[in-house]
Amino acid sequence: MSQQSVTEPERHAQAEEQLGTAGVAYRAVSAPEATAANLAWWDADADDYQATHGGFLGDADFVWCPEGVREADVALLGEVGGRRILEVGCGQAACSRWLAAQGAEAVATDLSAGMLRHAREGNERTGTPVPLVQATAESLPFADASFDAACSAFGAVPFVASVDVVFAEVHRVLRPGARWVFSVTHPMRWIFPDDPGPQGLTVTQPYFDRTPYVEVDEEGVATYVEYHRTIGDYVRALADAGFALTDLIEPAWPEGHSRTWGQWSPLRGKLFPGTAIFCTQRG
Repeated sequence: MSQQSVTEPERHAQAEEQLGTAGVAYRAVSAPEATAANLAWWDADADDYQATHGGFLGDADFVWCPEGVREADVALLGEVGGRRILEVGCGQAACSRWLAAQGAEAVATDLSAGMLRHAREGNERTGTPVPLVQATAESLPFADASFDAACSAFGAVPFVASVDVVFAEVHRVLRPGARWVFSVTHPMRWIFPDDPGPQGLTVTQPYFDRTPYVEVDEEGVATYVEYHRTIGDYVRALADAGFALTDLIEPAWPEGHSRTWGQWSPLRGKLFPGTAIFCTQRG
């Protein structure tokens, strides 16, 4: 497997310096503050993120998670040819370009203009002109029942104040029977430090504490926000939005997979899951 071009602390240090990140807090964060913080974060981090992970993700490949699960192998979205598919939180939109190569009409959205700049560059490199839309997942600028499926590979869902709003929006733009599949950091990872080494094997945070993780500047203004939901929280929110859970995949760490990605590593991966992939269908 390809390795990181820079270490994770070095990569994050550049974005943190640009945004003036001075510390970490656990506190309530409103939707406007979270949106502003994460927009600024992903704009600041976009270049380093692409430099670090672009080789692993590819220009036109659909990788669900750091464990390397690929849509080409698992077909969680089913038959995609001829279908209109929405990618929520697309990053550099490699997943959407893969879908387009399979004959889908893919549309990619992301909050960050910096990430969408890399998506445009990917479009140009591959000659695949996937439509790119800057939008928050909490307000999707599309008509009701206008997509045949929706997906998100570690995009948007952990960074929004309300998954209820996001799931309602996704439900609104999907046609009846459509699949909504998304991957997130496995909720149990919340209890461990964000460390790929031995220090990351000791529980330090309560699983049931939903207080958001916030990085702040010297004035206490959020520069990065991430929300924790339990497995049960996700299941209930999906049901409330009108989605039926058809599968919950917790990928095992692949044999011989040596890549360290943030807090994902062979050491931790062989002991407990790092990713949860929720497979659902609109009622």
